[in-house]
Amino acid sequence: MILKILNNSNHPLPQYATSLSAGVDLRANLNEPVVLKPLERKLIPTGLFIELPAGYEAQIRPRSGLALKYGITVLNSPGTIDADYRGEIGIILINLSSEEFIIQDGERICQMVIAAHEQAEWLEVEVLGKTERGHGGFGHTGKH
Repeated sequence: MILKILNNSNHPLPQYATSLSAGVDLRANLNEPVVLKPLERKLIPTGLFIELPAGYEAQIRPRSGLALKYGITVLNSPGTIDADYRGEIGIILINLSSEEFIIQDGERICQMVIAAHEQAEWLEVEVLGKTERGHGGFGHTGKH
C-alpha cells in the first residue's frame, strides 16, 4: 500500500522497525520539552499529516515501553484517524505514574497501525439469534 504523507516535522518519516511490524512509531514534534505531571494529559503534535484511502483507518496505540517503564499511555486508546481527516496527527498522552515525565522533541510517543475497515448497513430486528454465550460478558466466559 502507498500512503500519502506530509511531513512538517523535524524528523524522518515513520518506518517499520522489522519486516513483520504491524505499526510504526510516531515522534513528538516539539519546540521545547513538555512536562507531563502525574495524572495530567496533553495533546502532543507530531508534525505529520496523512491521506488514507477509503476503507482504511489509522489506529493510534500506546508504546509498551513507555507504559511499563513510565506509566505513559495514549488516553483514547486506540485512537482512530478517519480517511477524510486531513489535519495534523496529535497524540493525547496521559501520565498514570506518580512522577513527572518529560517528553523531548523526537521522542517516540505512540504506534500507528493502518487497518482496513467496513461500514455496516444496519438492519433493525425484533430479536437476535441465540448463541451459547448469550448475554454473558465482562469476564463471563471461562467462569464455571
